[in-house]
Amino acid sequence: MEEIELSSWLTLDAIKKTANIEESVGDLQTGHFVSVFCKIEDDYLELCYSDSASNFLRRYEDKEEFLKAIEKRKEEVGESEFEEDRTYGAFEDEETEENSGYDEDSENY
Repeated sequence: MEEIELSSWLTLDAIKKTANIEESVGDLQTGHFVSVFCKIEDDYLELCYSDSASNFLRRYEDKEEFLKAIEKRKEEVGESEFEEDRTYGAFEDEETEENSGYDEDSENY
């Protein structure tokens, strides 16, 4: 990975216009940055627009590194996909069974 700091959003915008955008992560209206992941020919790039820190351009060596970077940004922003908790349903079933039986101390079912 190579990184270049850029002072202007105009430079990032010019690069973005020529690129094939793969994904955008973050939001400048609700957060402090947005990363635009894109591809130009054989180069995988991240264009980072920030309102609180330096803007930068990152170039990734290959698609695998590029995809890992997308997932990392999603985790930072809270946009990452989560694994479904498969144990939740089991606990819910146990509680339902415990509460569905006859209570000997009362006349309620």
